[in-house]
Amino acid sequence: MSNGDSVRVLVACDKFKGSLAAMEVAEAVSRGLPEEWEMDLCPIADGGEGFVEVLTAVSGGELISVEVGDPLGRRVMADYGVAEIDGRRVAFVEMSAASGLWRVAANERDPMRSSTFGTGELIRHAAEVSKAERILVGLGGSATNDGGAGMAAALGVKFLDATGGELNGFPDDISKLVRIDESDRVPLPEIVVACDVDNPLCGPRGASAVFGPQKGASPENVASLDGILQRLADSSAGKEIAETAGTGAAGGIGFGLVRFAGARLVSGFDLVAEAIRLEEKIAVADLVITGEGSLDLQTLGGKGPAGVAALAKKRGVPVVAVAGRVEPQAAALFDAVVSLEMFALSKEESIARAAELLEEGVKRNCEPLRKLLN
Repeated sequence: MSNGDSVRVLVACDKFKGSLAAMEVAEAVSRGLPEEWEMDLCPIADGGEGFVEVLTAVSGGELISVEVGDPLGRRVMADYGVAEIDGRRVAFVEMSAASGLWRVAANERDPMRSSTFGTGELIRHAAEVSKAERILVGLGGSATNDGGAGMAAALGVKFLDATGGELNGFPDDISKLVRIDESDRVPLPEIVVACDVDNPLCGPRGASAVFGPQKGASPENVASLDGILQRLADSSAGKEIAETAGTGAAGGIGFGLVRFAGARLVSGFDLVAEAIRLEEKIAVADLVITGEGSLDLQTLGGKGPAGVAALAKKRGVPVVAVAGRVEPQAAALFDAVVSLEMFALSKEESIARAAELLEEGVKRNCEPLRKLLN
């Protein structure tokens, strides 16, 4: 612990999904802590919603707004971030910004005719206009199941049928794929992809079978989509890549990024932690507070709060979790837990009042937190 009464607290929380953004969580927690404590608010994210917002804010970067195609090809505005990190221009792209499920109403969902073209447009803009020397791409929450073909098409890759005609990047069209021409693909910098699933592209654990139904795919669609993605892998000499863990992420765009953009797949938490220098921040803290909306079995699978806890334990710093709800297996990762369940409210009310309840819950637990510092 630091000298005198000064206490340095690192507040490194993920979002409370459907309720609070990661920074809003951190701010609510900080309001509940003693005023004399020194606080470093460091929101975290995995590859999904909030990835761009968090990395741009923490790195002191700026958001760039671009007109791109949504999953159904409608023109929409989407943001990506750009910042200077260690003398390099780095861009942050969140595939859900352009190609996310939130872009498509439930009655419009059609993975056979949805494309990641807009995500490719964001990557291309970051490379060509913002002159990024490194692009970090977050995966998750996609409305698409095109294996990244749409994204690759936006980067200049041509998908051709038996007559040499150029195909669109959505699965219904890729079913006619015979040949791929990569000669006009735009030059790209280093691309690193935040990926927190280990699914391959095809098969019973592939993109179509596991994630297709939530995007509107019927059982017949799932079988067709799986065959189309296998065709994409075979036609691009990408069979070995398709079998790699993580290439089935976000409708198979993990495959497309590796095969057509030369990307490298890494843990989403590890990528964010490195970008925001999380371990360095933990090393100078007396107490770490992390958390997310629900601490459960998924947390144990390597999500943000588990990663923060592991780094804190490594440095010998006590770590506390805040959450809307907590399962016992997840609670064991932390030295203490503050759960909104203490207020015995309905889920709906807890979500609506999350900021207020977080502040009050932390206030009520300040004495146990002080004991962790001794």
